[in-house]
Amino acid sequence: MPLVKDDTCTYVVDWVASKLRWKLTADRAALKALHTIAGGCRGARVSFTPAS
Repeated sequence: MPLVKDDTCTYVVDWVASKLRWKLTADRAALKALHTIAGGCRGARVSFTPAS
C-alpha cells in the first residue's frame, strides 16, 4: 500500500480495475482489506475495459 494517504484510493481503484479487466480473483483476506480501505474512498469509481 502507498505510504501517502492520498495515493491509497488511486492504488485501490487501479488494483480493482486490473483484477476486473483480466478476470482475476481475490481471496477473502484481500477482499476484506479492499472493503475496509475503499470505505474511506468517497466518490471513487472503478472503470475498466475487459481484456480481449
